[in-house]
Amino acid sequence: MKLATLKTGARDGALVVVSRDLTKAVKAEGIAPTLQAALDDWTAAEPKLKALSDSLNGGSAEGVFDFDPKDCEAPLPRAYQWADGSAYVNHVELVRRARGAVLPDSFWTDPLMYQGGSDSFLGPNDDIPTGDEAWGIDFEGEVAVITDDVPMGVAAADAGKHIKLLMLVNDVSLRGLIPAELGKGFGFFHAKPSSAFSPVAVTPDELGDAWDGGKVSLPLLSHLNGELFGKPNAGEDMTFTFPTLIAHAAKTRPLGAGCIVGSGTVSNKQNTDHGSAIADGGVGYACIAEVRMIETINSGQPKTPFMRFGDRIRIEMKDASGASIFGAIDQQVVKYDGP
Repeated sequence: MKLATLKTGARDGALVVVSRDLTKAVKAEGIAPTLQAALDDWTAAEPKLKALSDSLNGGSAEGVFDFDPKDCEAPLPRAYQWADGSAYVNHVELVRRARGAVLPDSFWTDPLMYQGGSDSFLGPNDDIPTGDEAWGIDFEGEVAVITDDVPMGVAAADAGKHIKLLMLVNDVSLRGLIPAELGKGFGFFHAKPSSAFSPVAVTPDELGDAWDGGKVSLPLLSHLNGELFGKPNAGEDMTFTFPTLIAHAAKTRPLGAGCIVGSGTVSNKQNTDHGSAIADGGVGYACIAEVRMIETINSGQPKTPFMRFGDRIRIEMKDASGASIFGAIDQQVVKYDGP
């Protein structure tokens, strides 16, 4: 089934069930008022939501209305936990190579993860407000999972059963602010503003054979200002699967229902000398920083600019038949002039 949250003026919106083709929806009134409420009691809510989904897709549901992603909040407008990993070590390796640093061997066995701000997510069509273009505005296309309650110390072999929903992410990054923050030795804060999520979150069965319990083997499509920028396959070169990332996050603490765990920027290994951009026959990239790293490695300096005010990014994933699975994140960068 596919679930979304409509904007209502309330902090957490209203939970709706969305048809498989993303054209119709019905409110989940009487089952759960919000997605967080459903996740808090998933055992009871899930079969009722599925029955409503079946009736919607079968044409027998009452109260059906047209679904418009522009009316949506993020599936979870705010979450108790947003833990973003870096499952694609190829991306990290390029970052290190671009600045002449060696990648520690431990990066291949111990996931990187940071705790992001989860109190004010952006909806799939919300603008990306930014104070200054000099901050280095970048998008990051990712896949994420939402869990139920995860016990502290869960093993990776058992963590997969806690994955209840999946969605797409635009983990907005301000690249120009990252070096100074990391230089303090205390991690990201200003450099990681509000992230945006796809219009719908889906149960794993909606992905069919593309989901193997740990990763999604489909291309993640990114269009920058209408031009295809990247189509890396999210199932390739994923060093750490989602169960591994969940187990890592829960090593010293339990994770509450509604915890979001991100994959980090989807990145495929490519020939960095030539052929990695879409125009050169490659699969491109899920963020601007990655092509800038390759440019730096090859020519000593980056050429591709970061995003500017007015630029638009669209992130989407389609099934084998070409149908959108999660709907599209479609956002424009705008100048933020203060409250």
